[in-house]
Amino acid sequence: MRDIDLQDSQPRAIESSTTASKAAQYLLEHNIEGCRVIENGAVVGIITKTSLMELIAQNRAPHTPVKDIMCKDRELLDTADELYQALTEYEEHIYCSGNIPENIRHDKLLWTFFNILKEKKKKWDAYFDAIYNPVVAVDREGKICLFNRAAANVMGMTQSQALGQYVNDLFSTSELIDVLKSGKIHAMRKLKTMGKTFFSNRTQIVVDDKIIGAISVLQEISAIEKAVQELETIKKLNKQLDTIFDSSYDGLYITDGEGITLRLNRAFERITGVLAEECVGRHMADLVKEGYFSRSGTLLALEKKHAVTITLKVRSGKTVLVTSTPIFDDNNNIILVVTNVRDMTELWELERKLENVEVLRQKELQAIFESSFDGLYITDGEGYTLKLNKAFERITGVTAEECMGRNMADLVKDGIFSRSGTLLALEKRHPVTITLQVRTGKTVLVTSTPVFDEAGNIILVVTNVRDLTELTELERKLENVEVLRQKELNAIFESSYDGLYITDGQANTLRLNKAFERITGVGAEECVGRNMADLVREGIFSRSGSLLAIEKREPVTITLEVRSGKTVLVTSNPIFDDDGNIALVVTNVRDITELNELQSKLEHLEGLSRAYQAELYELKQSPKCIAQSRVMKDLLRLITQVAPVDSTILIQGESGVGKEVIADLLHSISNRKNKPFIKVNCAAIPHNLLESELFGYEPGAFTGASKSGKKGMFEIAHEGMLFLDEIGEMPLELQVKLLRVLQDNRITRIGGTQPIDVNVRVIAGTNRNLQDMVALEQFRKDLYYRLNVVPITVPPLRDRREDIPVLSKYFLDMFNRKYKLNKKLASDVVAYFMTYDWPGNVRELENLIERLVVTALKETITMSDLKLWSELPAAPAAAETELLPLPVALENTERRLLQKAFSIYRSTYKVASALGISQPTVVRKAAKYGITRNN
Repeated sequence: MRDIDLQDSQPRAIESSTTASKAAQYLLEHNIEGCRVIENGAVVGIITKTSLMELIAQNRAPHTPVKDIMCKDRELLDTADELYQALTEYEEHIYCSGNIPENIRHDKLLWTFFNILKEKKKKWDAYFDAIYNPVVAVDREGKICLFNRAAANVMGMTQSQALGQYVNDLFSTSELIDVLKSGKIHAMRKLKTMGKTFFSNRTQIVVDDKIIGAISVLQEISAIEKAVQELETIKKLNKQLDTIFDSSYDGLYITDGEGITLRLNRAFERITGVLAEECVGRHMADLVKEGYFSRSGTLLALEKKHAVTITLKVRSGKTVLVTSTPIFDDNNNIILVVTNVRDMTELWELERKLENVEVLRQKELQAIFESSFDGLYITDGEGYTLKLNKAFERITGVTAEECMGRNMADLVKDGIFSRSGTLLALEKRHPVTITLQVRTGKTVLVTSTPVFDEAGNIILVVTNVRDLTELTELERKLENVEVLRQKELNAIFESSYDGLYITDGQANTLRLNKAFERITGVGAEECVGRNMADLVREGIFSRSGSLLAIEKREPVTITLEVRSGKTVLVTSNPIFDDDGNIALVVTNVRDITELNELQSKLEHLEGLSRAYQAELYELKQSPKCIAQSRVMKDLLRLITQVAPVDSTILIQGESGVGKEVIADLLHSISNRKNKPFIKVNCAAIPHNLLESELFGYEPGAFTGASKSGKKGMFEIAHEGMLFLDEIGEMPLELQVKLLRVLQDNRITRIGGTQPIDVNVRVIAGTNRNLQDMVALEQFRKDLYYRLNVVPITVPPLRDRREDIPVLSKYFLDMFNRKYKLNKKLASDVVAYFMTYDWPGNVRELENLIERLVVTALKETITMSDLKLWSELPAAPAAAETELLPLPVALENTERRLLQKAFSIYRSTYKVASALGISQPTVVRKAAKYGITRNN
């Protein structure tokens, strides 16, 4: 750019407020490419012909001030100043020579500009190399264009080696090419290279809205990472030390170098009876002065500057052994005193127990030694006899008094033994086995085994002596057992009702039983020893399960039409040896005609069994479900009938009638009795929590949710039963979700997206009229019909008064056992119970019985005890004169008479004689009213 003339002493310039049109005129008049723009005497920019042409191209006004379109780049301005300064100095040196040649001016301008650029590059390189963090940049082709000294040091190469290289050729893990193509910024990416760990920040390089490359700046974090790891290690060590400190069986007490208590463990509190809050932060001298301790090992250790051990009598009354050890720093100053406290009482007790254990162990070893069927003979490492058992004396005829304390070599020399396995084992230093002829004339098998100590010296030789005569006898007995087993197998084989046919692995017939001959009409002489393929070819069998089982190498089942005209079911099972080869094929043949007849009989028997089971259940019902009345017996029959199926059940009834007891009974006799039974009271759980309780939630589903999520009751009850009590209290919005679960057998957790299959039988319970609630739109109609598949209504206690005496007796016995009492109910109390309507039903009766049991002063609970409770009508006389239906009054009278008679007589015959009725009538009526000789 020509903005100065070498003959002029000043560069040309215009003011920043000059318009674009005047600036263009100025440049044309002076025939220059551009000039400086000044404001208040200072250079603020450069205006060029290019800038003016861009103004025209953008259709901007000619009167636009040049300050709005000038170049304000400070670096460009500084470069222009340097050029002007260099040319001015050059002009002063050569101006005296006259006209300056044009080519000299051009060369000087170019050379000066080059030197300026060179200096700037040198400064830029110095700045770049001074960056502490490694910096690597690539151009648009992925070649390295920037590589500072820190990068060179880390990567182990020179800058010249790296520049111009394709980045992935040098660094296979580099992601700069991905950044260059995707434009995504990689911030704080962790990478490891050259044994060090770095954080890498990567981004694109953009000039004039064009991507010219990508750059990565690394920050080494190896030291930080190492420090973090060391800190974690220290934390783990501290945690381990705390665990060791607290789990120590001995008491531990720690003070600082001045005797101030720092900490003590639970074992110290247990042994001494002195607590941490009494000691921590206090000086040991003060604690001794105040009588917490009689004296202190800590103070002695501080005084003597070495470990001391003393005994103390502590608050708990125990005598303890105290060892206090001072801990020194590098300057030999005491910084800690660690005191170990051991309960000598416990130690002595442990020693006593250990002695008892050792005695017991010796007795056990002696019992094992003497009970061995084989002879046992033990010597020391020199061959001197230590002990031998009675079995050895029995087998060899040699007694203990002949051998004890004597060397085995002397015993052989004296002819007591012909030779010795013990001596051979001592000589060869490994177990040896020999045979001997002993004094009794028997041949015995002798095995002598040396026992070594840790130094490899023989300390014992244990010799086992076995009577081969007895072994031979055992072998003979084993053969007899095998013969017997074969006979038993043959008996089982022949007594099978089904036909059995056995071949080897090549389908050669080995044997068949008589049932096979009876069912098929084929005799053993036609088949044994022959191959099954030949028998099929000759038409004896239409086809063969054995051949199919050998071919498929798995059990097969087929049907055959046999010679007898019967259709049989054939199941052939291959038997494999240890190498996976078929050793046998066992074929079972069953007459389907007979099977069908048996099936019909079985179905008939199962029907009888179910009927008997229902009757048996009525006789042996759960004590929690007392049923004396006809209506409750009918209810139990219904429960017994519907329990084995999976239909949804709706249990309805007043509060306290025992809906939960019915649900328990349904579960206990259902096919799901061994699976979970979950109970949920819909009224007891807040509405906003009921959904999460039933269906569960995923981690973070809502504020306060567990980080691990939670299973709902439906998931917990999978394959079992779920009892939804007080179903009428469930909010309408949750009823929709419950209906969906009942229809689809799937739930979705709160916050979850994946449905979860559940297999749950639902039982609902309510004391409200759901039909009325449906009419009032307080309960969904579709859910009501979905729940009401099998409705069960539990009658109130006033509608089944026959159960009142039996329930009263049951509750009375239960609370007598619970409180270890022996209370009884007077007959007039039970009679009065029969007249009361029991608005609270069975629960009210149970609570009243418990109240009477624990408050009645006498052994027999009378009407006077009953008068104390205002919620019951307290006028027994009125109850006696109350007008009742004749059947009820007659039953009440019968019950009272029977109860009174049973309280006097202990025999049904005597009761019958006193009442003037037959003994069977007494038994029948006593069973009706739940009266036994015990009550």
